[in-house]
Amino acid sequence: MARIVLLRHAHSVANEKNILAGRSPGIALSKTGSKQAEGLVDRLGNVAFDQIFISPMERCHQTIAPWLEKNGRSIPLSIDHDISEVDYGSWTGKSLASLRRKTLWKTVAEQPSQMIFPDGESLLQMQNRALSSFYRLNAVKGKKARLLVSHGDVIKSIVAHCLGMHLDQFQKLVIEPASLTVIDTDNGVSRLITFNDTAGRVSRESAAPTAATAIGGSTGNKA
Repeated sequence: MARIVLLRHAHSVANEKNILAGRSPGIALSKTGSKQAEGLVDRLGNVAFDQIFISPMERCHQTIAPWLEKNGRSIPLSIDHDISEVDYGSWTGKSLASLRRKTLWKTVAEQPSQMIFPDGESLLQMQNRALSSFYRLNAVKGKKARLLVSHGDVIKSIVAHCLGMHLDQFQKLVIEPASLTVIDTDNGVSRLITFNDTAGRVSRESAAPTAATAIGGSTGNKA
């Protein structure tokens, strides 16, 4: 059994301005986001992860930096482009208000599996690469949890897959800035342990997968 903690980056200046940041360089955390990042020092505590995968985007690095400085210097960390933000193409940097007026917005909202961003990638391509990263992280040897630091749509696409949801349903999920989501996977079967938690802590004990979260585990196996 493997446990993966998925962390969305903290509130960014793009979130503050309601623009679609995409892969624009130089998108830093807002003041709110910086406070959220500092809060992760306590929320993640002294959890010892087997491996960390992190998006190459600056806002993801700024989100986890305070915790890494205090608790995570010895943990193997890989920058993984497969969990980078969606390539929104010509939509990158545009205000969400202006994008909602576009005809294609209906596709984003109602049939995301069919959406290909102009001069960018499709949401299906994004999900496929995100799942590649998720399962590579899942296969890392060790008994501790693993941490994946990424973006809202990327994490939503992973959760949707693990819950057996079609990509067209993933807009029903909400992943907020600096939220923690926890997924256990055992023999190819995934279970959602925590979803979109913006205030809770991950203790050293709860970070490791246990039999209690397996099917039937919480009810016990005693005669």
